[in-house]
Amino acid sequence: MSRQSYNFACSIMKHILAIFLAFAVTLACGASSRLNRAVVAPQLEVDGVPFIILGGELGNSSASCAADVDSIFPRLAAMNLNTVLVPATWELIEPAEGDFDFTSIDDVLGAARANGLRVVFLWFGAWKNSMSCYAPAWFKADTSRFPRARTAAGKPLEIASAFSPEVLEADCRAFGELMRHIARTDTAGTVVMMQVENEIGMLEDARDHSSAAEAEYAKGVPSALIRHLKHNRETLHPSLAARWAGHGNKTSGSWAEVFGDDRYSDEYFMAWNYARYVEQLARDARAITGMPLYVNAALNSRGRRPGEYPSAGPLAHLKDIWHAAAPTIDFLSPDIYDSGFTDWVAQYALPDNVLFIPEVRREDANGAQAYYVIGRHDAIGISPFSIENGSAATLPSLVSAYATIAQATPVIARYRGTDAMDGVLLTPENPSVEIVDGDTRITLSHFFTLPWDPRATDGTRWPDKGAILIRLAPNDYLLIGSGTVAKFEHVAESASAPAVSLGEDGFLNSGADRTEAVAKWGDRPRIGLASVEEVAVEPDGTLRRIRTLNGDETHQGRHARIGVDDDKILHIKTYQYK
Repeated sequence: MSRQSYNFACSIMKHILAIFLAFAVTLACGASSRLNRAVVAPQLEVDGVPFIILGGELGNSSASCAADVDSIFPRLAAMNLNTVLVPATWELIEPAEGDFDFTSIDDVLGAARANGLRVVFLWFGAWKNSMSCYAPAWFKADTSRFPRARTAAGKPLEIASAFSPEVLEADCRAFGELMRHIARTDTAGTVVMMQVENEIGMLEDARDHSSAAEAEYAKGVPSALIRHLKHNRETLHPSLAARWAGHGNKTSGSWAEVFGDDRYSDEYFMAWNYARYVEQLARDARAITGMPLYVNAALNSRGRRPGEYPSAGPLAHLKDIWHAAAPTIDFLSPDIYDSGFTDWVAQYALPDNVLFIPEVRREDANGAQAYYVIGRHDAIGISPFSIENGSAATLPSLVSAYATIAQATPVIARYRGTDAMDGVLLTPENPSVEIVDGDTRITLSHFFTLPWDPRATDGTRWPDKGAILIRLAPNDYLLIGSGTVAKFEHVAESASAPAVSLGEDGFLNSGADRTEAVAKWGDRPRIGLASVEEVAVEPDGTLRRIRTLNGDETHQGRHARIGVDDDKILHIKTYQYK
């Protein structure tokens, strides 16, 4: 054999070995978690079992100290979390170029395993909350190799340019090393998902005006984006569809010609390029792992414009651009800190996007929010931010809700994505929700709509409460939640009966409150409670009776209820009578 042939053969063998090793690593890392899309609603599965992330995200710096991690994780387990979201920071992982140190990662994984917790790592790489603050010092200082984004006025920003091949190469190398380390060492499958970058976006201007960015901008709208828009015309976000149509639905041209000459068109350009950058990291990760990959967004709230909020991140109105440029990313997720929780959730709970909330303002209402997003929108999880600053004492509703949802997960998983499951969020502003199931009207109301708790009328702010309602079979329901009253009526009954004041005994407060019948009832049916049982859900999804509720606990058969300080699972059967 000639030396040339020998070298060629060696090269082929090395290539085959590299493929084999990559395949082996993929199997090692991807075996424990996956996003199962072969079901009605995509479902996160861990070790082959449906899994809902009942999580909490650590503050940005909490995982940088092993002693802090060892102290925090037992408390999180005691709060009934099953998953903790933890920053994986580039500056700690690659303190000197090419010199990798995974001590901080191993500390987290060791503490998680010791406390029965799963982990979602958040890659704080080239960007965190738009800024490049978590890049290593050697990266920050070398702006000739790793150039910055610039405003239209030429001002350099503490934001690495997404248009630099050197920036992308360094970021990909570090992220890839992290993923390979996890694949080699996390044989227990502790890591269940990865977040790629963190709240990526451009500030001060809607887009980067560096020389490389301007050169890319001059190329016009990529044909790949136009193809995606044409193929998905019927499901485009209304704002994107309107802007495209408003400029003639052009299939080629500059960004200004196709979408308009303003900061919103600039944001489209920047979104395409941020997503295309992230796609490179995601592809590298997918070669190593089958676990879900996602990106998170700082929201465009409070009337701010692109650049006043982090422009071009994975925002709902940019979903189509992100899906087109980063198809390896499994879903886009909102970080919710503003009011209007249900409205923000609805923007991300879409047929083309799996709902996961990696950050939400930490408050005791998080338990009610969890019931709502899981029951109403088939969310795969929720995670309050800075969770280590809460406790079982300060977040009792969250702790109790997590325990209840964890127990009910086998049943919830069975009904995900079907019309048989729904969720409600009951607040002082929206204390009742009606759900119609065939000829049954179900009114789910806040517990404080009843007169029996003095906190309902003494000026105490009604706490947000929530529930999941599942129809197991006709006239057969499961109510999972807290602070909820369930009333069942036939749709033939009037839905607008006059309001009356009830006393502590549940009867009219005074004779003056009585109402007179104005018409014969006729042959209309009514619905009553056949039985109400508090139950537990076994791991195989079967129900085990704890106690039977009747009499005062059902207001003599008028409703089923869960107290405002309780989280329970009620099995309710109804019947009709005339």
